[in-house]
Amino acid sequence: MSYYQNNYTNLLISFPPRPIKTEEDLEKIQEIVDNLLDKRELTEDEEDYLHLLGILIEEYEEKQDLVPDIYGVELLKALIVESNLKQKDLIPIFKTESIVSDILKGKRKMTVEHIQKSAELFHLSPAVFFPDC
Repeated sequence: MSYYQNNYTNLLISFPPRPIKTEEDLEKIQEIVDNLLDKRELTEDEEDYLHLLGILIEEYEEKQDLVPDIYGVELLKALIVESNLKQKDLIPIFKTESIVSDILKGKRKMTVEHIQKSAELFHLSPAVFFPDC
């Protein structure tokens, strides 16, 4: 076995690359990448290994981006579900449950005050509640 194969094989054995399935997997690979990047100069083997790990990271991140960006009322609906809230939980923002209902059904638009208070409740930028962002 040549030196190249032996050194590259050692890198593969020390941390066998596998598809990233969780944030924990990503953190482990990122630690290896960071350690390699901290070195002054990389060998050709290390560059190839780093390239392979980069492909795995890129593949994982692309899968994470499959969630479409949503804004406005659609985002509000998703946040309500995610936070296990009911329409009546939003009365402090919208004043009445009927206003909440009308906004969620698209019969009414959110006011600037609704947007500001919703952004505060969900710790988001008010911009995400404007539909044409």
